[in-house]
Amino acid sequence: MSAEPAEIRAALEPLEGRLVDTVVALDFDGVLAPIVERPEDATALPGTTATLRSLVERVAQIAVVTGRPATDAVRLGALDTVPGVVVLGHYGLQRWDAGRLDSPDLEVGVPIVRERAFELAATRPGVYVEDKGHSVALHTRNAADPGGVLEDLRPHAEALAAENGLQLTPGRFVLELRPAGVDKGAALRSLVEQTGATAVLYAGDDLGDLPAVTAVRELAASGVIGLVVCADAEEASAELRTAADLVVDGPAGVQEVLRELATLAS
Repeated sequence: MSAEPAEIRAALEPLEGRLVDTVVALDFDGVLAPIVERPEDATALPGTTATLRSLVERVAQIAVVTGRPATDAVRLGALDTVPGVVVLGHYGLQRWDAGRLDSPDLEVGVPIVRERAFELAATRPGVYVEDKGHSVALHTRNAADPGGVLEDLRPHAEALAAENGLQLTPGRFVLELRPAGVDKGAALRSLVEQTGATAVLYAGDDLGDLPAVTAVRELAASGVIGLVVCADAEEASAELRTAADLVVDGPAGVQEVLRELATLAS
């Protein structure tokens, strides 16, 4: 069940008076942009950039933390029109800031995994390969039996990741093979450390966001106020719903949270 406006206001109360010291970190897909059948067709929900612009100068940092390449999120979300927003792509492997992209060299195992992923998809109707550059994702959403095909693919993907020094990250009808040792939790901790923030709000929707939830809870143990928002779209992660402090109705609900947050500094 999505939170009512009064519940949103109550959840945000601990941030009142400290907005200038708050990091606001947001996933892209399912949080700023509705989930679509093909990742390249995603766009931020109308009003997203205006909402972010109304808040960006009032907080320590707004960051989009996504599994996508950073420049893809910038383009699909028109985030280059929001001065001050930072985009951490590939779970924090990349950083886009004011038009500049910092990105490491490609892991040697990625080209091999990419080729093999296309081979796996070719024999399974409806499976779609998303080539993210630094990682490769196998999507089963469009298969006749998305869950069954995902489980069929999982052992193949696990072996492929192990053989090529990558890690396998499952999600909502997706298996992603990506560089090891990078996750949204580490990205979030780095943001808080860099800004000296004393509060953090994180909004996500899927399994890949759970490391960020762990980071929020660990930061809270050291005195940082933390709030986790689950964008409860149609297929949001049950684990994230359970772990969240606030559950809202997808990207529209996230926008409502951000608009309410902006009023704390009005």
